[in-house]
Amino acid sequence: MRKIVVMIAAVVALAGLVACEEQDSSAVKEQKAHVEWKLVTSWPKGFPGLGYASDYFAEQVQRLSAGRMVITVYGAGELVPSFDVFNAVSKGTVQMGHSAAYYWQDKIPAAPFFASIPFGMTAQEMNAWLHFGGGLELWQELYEPYGVIPMAGGNTGAQMGGWFNTQINQVSDLKGLKMRLPGYGAEVLKRAGGIPVSLPGGELFTALETGAIDATEWVGPYNDLAFGLHNAAKYYYYPAWHEPGTNMEFLINKEAFASLPDDLKAIVTIAARAANQNMLDEYTVRNVNALNVLQHEHGVILKAFPKPVLAHLRLMNTQVMTELSKQYPSVAKINDSYQRFLSSVREYGRVTDNADVNID
Repeated sequence: MRKIVVMIAAVVALAGLVACEEQDSSAVKEQKAHVEWKLVTSWPKGFPGLGYASDYFAEQVQRLSAGRMVITVYGAGELVPSFDVFNAVSKGTVQMGHSAAYYWQDKIPAAPFFASIPFGMTAQEMNAWLHFGGGLELWQELYEPYGVIPMAGGNTGAQMGGWFNTQINQVSDLKGLKMRLPGYGAEVLKRAGGIPVSLPGGELFTALETGAIDATEWVGPYNDLAFGLHNAAKYYYYPAWHEPGTNMEFLINKEAFASLPDDLKAIVTIAARAANQNMLDEYTVRNVNALNVLQHEHGVILKAFPKPVLAHLRLMNTQVMTELSKQYPSVAKINDSYQRFLSSVREYGRVTDNADVNID
């Protein structure tokens, strides 16, 4: 009888051990689950700055996940066209995208606030508003109907006013000017008498060189030098009244993100924040060096927009924002948050960050 009891106890113990091993094995299998995502961008593959942001992000995700999550990055046109990134993510054709929110203005009128708007926030101001001023929550709410989760995906910092084949000396010089310009800036230019044109980055040089357009903005010295735009236009204008600090975006399909285990969700989020800051840091350094090359090695003529021209553009922008706010509740809601934050951060900056440059 004693032997039977011992045998039964041994069997029970063995069964328990097997069950534990199966649970452990299942946990290990789940822990080592391999996730593969596709990420499409609006930029040429490997393009400096803009194109590198997604590669950097993918590298960080793979490293932090110890290879459990691998994201393959595709440049513009490899899987989808530049301006179809949002749709591809929304439909679930791919899990992620990297682009700029003002490209979706026709679909989502309030989207440009999360890229850049004329006479708006700088890069640091934008990052503060998004992550601690309520901007990100408004952004998520705006994209939620499309099944897309947005995250800040880098910032180019202050851009340039653009490349021109004619000088801009007065407001009348804008009339009939064909210029590649995205977002709300395009409507502002239109009201000032210009003709805004929508073109992806890869077509800018040819369009400018052949005279299909008279002027173009792209990003700033770093990217403009890489595109060779100084070989297609003579004058380089500043400031970028239309884009004082342009925020990029990571777009994530909501269902794909929900399917990730919690640790991978955290890794994606953290890697996005790292990529966001990394881009701004890089652009700050690269732009300084590239502008020096453009001026001193290529003889580029750097010119400032006349104050009366900027004042007129600012007036046109006020009209545009007022009308859009009346037409679209989402624009009114986001603009209210945006402008309140901008006003307070500029007042603070007047006696801190910008105090030295405001001393005559």
